[in-house]
Amino acid sequence: MAYLFLVMPELRYHHIGIPTDRPLPAEDYSEKYKLYASGYFQSPYGVEWMKFGPDCTLPELVKTVPHVAFVVDDIKLAIAGKEVLIEPNSPVEGVTVAFIVHNGAPIEFLQFDRPEAEIWAHESKFKIT
Repeated sequence: MAYLFLVMPELRYHHIGIPTDRPLPAEDYSEKYKLYASGYFQSPYGVEWMKFGPDCTLPELVKTVPHVAFVVDDIKLAIAGKEVLIEPNSPVEGVTVAFIVHNGAPIEFLQFDRPEAEIWAHESKFKIT
């Protein structure tokens, strides 16, 4: 009898994304994705509120169910053999993201090609030493 063992990559908690209908700051709007993403930089626990515009084309599961996000070293390994909801893509230079579905919930993976503080420099979240 043959067994297939999949290697589970190391997962490092990054944030939880929570859909909301409440107004979010205009400066937190992403024209590319037609959504607001707010609170991550201010939250010591990585809580990010997300409000989706009517023309947002992201999957309904992402727009309606909270997701947890993990940093991984190899995003292709992290999604291998999984139900991929959003293929790997780069929302900003230096980071690749992908979503899978696990037990009916969206899970996000992020892979950084350099320190996160260099990508999203924000004094209230990162300490550069």
